[in-house]
Amino acid sequence: MPTWLTVTLLTLMAGMSMPLGALFARIEHIHREWLEQEFRHAVMAFGGGALFSAVALVLVPEGIEELPTHYSVLWFVLGGLIFCGLDILLARYHSPTTQLVAMLSDFIPEAMALGAAFSAGGNSGPLLAILIALQNLPEGFNAYREMNQGPGISGFKIVMVFGVLALLGPIAGLGGFLLLAQYPAVVAAIKLVAGGGILFLVFQDIAPQARLEKAWAPALGAVLGFALGVLGCELLP
Repeated sequence: MPTWLTVTLLTLMAGMSMPLGALFARIEHIHREWLEQEFRHAVMAFGGGALFSAVALVLVPEGIEELPTHYSVLWFVLGGLIFCGLDILLARYHSPTTQLVAMLSDFIPEAMALGAAFSAGGNSGPLLAILIALQNLPEGFNAYREMNQGPGISGFKIVMVFGVLALLGPIAGLGGFLLLAQYPAVVAAIKLVAGGGILFLVFQDIAPQARLEKAWAPALGAVLGFALGVLGCELLP
């Protein structure tokens, strides 16, 4: 199988876990009260932990390897400022898409990194695709729940939108494979901007929403989400 086709299929597989997570979120008739409370908050925290692990273990470490310290800090802070402005804009228009933005901010740079890894001859691509898919699953669940409670599209239409957004994975993966692998500094800057933005969104929006009085599953969910990232880093060669 041609390498470019492998990159396309792997990134598409990783992206399709977003609509799959949304489909799981549509199951509301089983233990509805529990789903609305502790389980939903636990999954939200799990997704936040997975996002935080992507920042701490993938995006920032790989970004700072290719850039001088002052440029790394600059791009990271710039990412936080960009996403801060975006969050203010979304709040002004009452758009419930914070977790969707965080999910895509994680998915797209990692898909680029997957494509670049194949271009460089690495053998970590399939495992990285599986880990991206595992991260996208709870993030798709959370993003669906957030969007379904706000104005605009709802229900199965959100799942369809997520399915379309999954196509961004092959686009980003092929971009990393065909173009950006020759410019590691550009890939590093993209990772650091995404890392700064995700860190802002985790503490601004996701973590506060995940907290629940007299319930401990959400906090443990964050630990398990971060543990997923640790496992991924240990398994990657």
